[in-house]
Amino acid sequence: MSAYDRSMDMGPDIASMAALIGDPVRASILAALIDGRALPAGELAFIGNVAPQTASFHLSKLLQALLITVERQGKYSYYRLANDTVASALESLAALVPVREQVTARSIARRESEAIRELRFARSCYKHLAGRLAIEINKALLEKRFTVPIASKAYSLTGEGREWCREVGVRIPQRTRAKSEGRACLDWTERRHHLGGPLGMALFARLKEIGWLATNSRTRAVRLTHSGSAELYKRLGITCSLKSQVSSSAVA
Repeated sequence: MSAYDRSMDMGPDIASMAALIGDPVRASILAALIDGRALPAGELAFIGNVAPQTASFHLSKLLQALLITVERQGKYSYYRLANDTVASALESLAALVPVREQVTARSIARRESEAIRELRFARSCYKHLAGRLAIEINKALLEKRFTVPIASKAYSLTGEGREWCREVGVRIPQRTRAKSEGRACLDWTERRHHLGGPLGMALFARLKEIGWLATNSRTRAVRLTHSGSAELYKRLGITCSLKSQVSSSAVA
């Protein structure tokens, strides 16, 4: 099959999926589920600013496309993203949005709310970590050769990396068919790659478990604790913090 034939075969699928996700209500619903939580239909209707009956129509469309799943508990239904591939695709789409204007660092600091700065620094993306902190962790793992890129958007743990995971207590995931444990995910706010896939999920879960990271039930923002900051510096040489991000943004 020629490249032209392949593009013609793929085109209709891309168009239909883009149309499905491109609806403002469905886009709002998917964005609300990107942190991996399950939310009831009523809350998703509120987020989409539509009536419950209208929300049910959109949820049905997303279920048919296998973008979300549903869990029923009694008379209530809870919806979540189907998997981390959907979450990564949504973040990648958001990362494609062009910067509409050139602004100075000082004007960015004025315009960005504290909540937005927190999300840019660290946030949950499905079940792994995203944001500037996640990018620094991914960079450090690569620089120390704890992980190595083995294919397009795929990372594998080295022997040293497996030992590091054991020291921290990270559950080492089984390799996929591509013999990789992690995947490179394009970060929505930073336009660089953070660590996703099974390894990204296992690392995020462990860092929360041992108190290096703390999540917020009301937002996707993730907080780096004092012990987490000290340990990440000690073990990976990472020095970034929300405070340093705010300070650098305030410089003209």
